[in-house]
Amino acid sequence: MVNYWDIKIPELTGEESRKAYIYLPDSYQHENAKRYPVLYMFDGHNVFFDSHATYGKCWGMKEYMDKTGLQLIIVAVECNHSPDFGRLKEYAPFTFSSPEFGTIAGKGRVTMNWFVDTLKPEIDQAYRTFPDREHTFIAGSSMGGLMSLYAVLEYNHVFSRAGVHSPSLWTDFNRVKMLIRTSLIRKDTVVYMDYGELEAASHPGILRAFQKTAGLLLEKDVLLTCRIVPDGYHNEATWEKQLPFMLQTITYGIENNL
Repeated sequence: MVNYWDIKIPELTGEESRKAYIYLPDSYQHENAKRYPVLYMFDGHNVFFDSHATYGKCWGMKEYMDKTGLQLIIVAVECNHSPDFGRLKEYAPFTFSSPEFGTIAGKGRVTMNWFVDTLKPEIDQAYRTFPDREHTFIAGSSMGGLMSLYAVLEYNHVFSRAGVHSPSLWTDFNRVKMLIRTSLIRKDTVVYMDYGELEAASHPGILRAFQKTAGLLLEKDVLLTCRIVPDGYHNEATWEKQLPFMLQTITYGIENNL
């Protein structure tokens, strides 16, 4: 079951509304004592419904979860659709410049503080979750993939595992490297990270950056699963096909009858 409702993030967009989504396993309705891990996701409008997705194709997350019976709550929040690069700003952990976008003032820390200080407490209060770090995960793609990497590194005390699809390492790779090198990361941290074989053609040098990122994560003792997706593009259809790999990685070993 997927429910959605309107929310506001005053720190980012004032009184403007956007949607939040929550997936609850079927068991949630009749196993009243059961608690669940939570996966938080970016670009929530693209996760569950084709009719809500920006390009008419979602991740198919509801169908996958219903089919597999994975016992996991998923909370996904719509991005900022402002034409003034609203999504880029909210999903940028740091300010960066590029020929295409100019200077983007990164508000990623504000975004993550809202996730951690406002959204997560509300979800933990309203639903039967396991609120501890071991059972709290995060995932996203593209800029949302970069934010997921940022979240599991900078907010490692909150998130123990992350799904990082097609991360936008191009924004400022030097800052990404510094982030990994300086973060205090617990040795039980799990990261799934991928990049599409064909999408790499549009970002010269991205595979080298991807390789370097993987190496730095391994140097920090991150439990990393890393893939180049054969024939993979930068789109929801490709990310949907990676759900078995990502979800099996971030739920592996969790003793909760998943």
